[in-house]
Amino acid sequence: MSRSAHPAGPRHGDVLPEGHYTAPPADLNALDPRVWARTVERRADGVVAVAGLDVNELAATYGTPAYVLDEDDFRARCRAWREAFGANADVFYAGKAFLSRAVVRWLHEEGLNLDVCSGGELTTALAGGMPAERLALHGNNKSLEEIERAVAAGVGRIVLDSFQEIERVADVTRRLGVRQRVQVRVTVGVEAHTHEFIATAHEDQKFGLALADGTAAEAVRRVLARRDDGLDLVGIHSHIGSQIFDMAGFEVSARRVVGLLDAIRNEHGLELPEIDLGGGLGIAYTPEDDPSEPHEIAKTLGDIVARECDRAGLAPPRLSVEPGRAIVGPTAFTLYRVGTVKPLDGLRTYVSVDGGMSDNIRTALYDAEYSVALANRASQAPPTLIRVVGKHCESGDIVVRNAYLPADVAPGDLLAVPATGAYCRSMASNYNHTPRPPVVAVRGGTGRAIVRRETDEDLLRLDVG
Repeated sequence: MSRSAHPAGPRHGDVLPEGHYTAPPADLNALDPRVWARTVERRADGVVAVAGLDVNELAATYGTPAYVLDEDDFRARCRAWREAFGANADVFYAGKAFLSRAVVRWLHEEGLNLDVCSGGELTTALAGGMPAERLALHGNNKSLEEIERAVAAGVGRIVLDSFQEIERVADVTRRLGVRQRVQVRVTVGVEAHTHEFIATAHEDQKFGLALADGTAAEAVRRVLARRDDGLDLVGIHSHIGSQIFDMAGFEVSARRVVGLLDAIRNEHGLELPEIDLGGGLGIAYTPEDDPSEPHEIAKTLGDIVARECDRAGLAPPRLSVEPGRAIVGPTAFTLYRVGTVKPLDGLRTYVSVDGGMSDNIRTALYDAEYSVALANRASQAPPTLIRVVGKHCESGDIVVRNAYLPADVAPGDLLAVPATGAYCRSMASNYNHTPRPPVVAVRGGTGRAIVRRETDEDLLRLDVG
């Protein structure tokens, strides 16, 4: 296939139409370890490989697009989080980031707990073999059926999100004659430095019970009033957002949650044994992102909680965190095949791939930024500014908004977009009746589909005519 260079768009130092100043990387063939899974490398022949299996083999076996997950990297990150927090804390993987029965088994084997927020996630968790007592059920509008299934299964905790939910859970526990551990989710009035759609602790949003106006304190009273019906209040839950790098928000959140614990002790003579500060820890989507390591986060959060409890004269409660994205996000990349290359002189080159917003909605939804690499070969062609776009009938169908690729990128090439392990498959859709891609786990030079590719038959199976 001929790979003649396309007319280059803006070069080093140019200002893009959106006003962003950009510069190409020094080496387009280099794979920055900050954004790629640990076993990903570019081999001597120029082909990208993960755990010894190259992308040409992956594309030939599983097709494209495909999510390619580094199993050893996933397991190593689980261990890093568990070891960082130690025996006196709990790490709950947030299933909404990505969940399958294989992932559940890995979590169980690596000693993590699991947070679910729907009946489907609960079903997957139990089918994958996670002990129910290591599950937590979240959600701002749990159905009665979901509550009944969770209580009957014996989940370790249910996080209560409204006055109505307190009553629903209490009615279920009374009817079933069992006790259920619960936490109250509190909105602490912290504006996390993240996108407004994934900031979750300011008062004007759907999650939790506000601390500032006394709603959270009233929720605690109502839970304690239903103790005889089977509710065991064990702690307070707070979550301030997602993709967070600045730990200052957690400090404010912890201070306010500990203040609530102190008020509960003073009013009810009860010291709650648990505090959950949620998740939301950021990952590197581009080399400019600079996330903290698990041991740094564990020390910071532990010190914050210990300091605030010491000020209040409280024994430090058991700490929980929920690093879903921070575990699975960096472990996977999405493999695409280029179909069309369309240079726009003086602007950029549009590179169309065989997926798009149906397998990664985050760019369109959150203005998320991603990196991209030419994966099936190395190239010495000069860099050109590109926009990776999908095949869907939407002008907003963008995968990577602005990046650089070699100017000889051509139809048939394979592109890899790293850091797509979190939320991409979870939020994937059948837009334009597009079957969703498979998730391929690779370990020791061998790949296996842990979630198979959908087919046209799958699409028609639900269409009952």
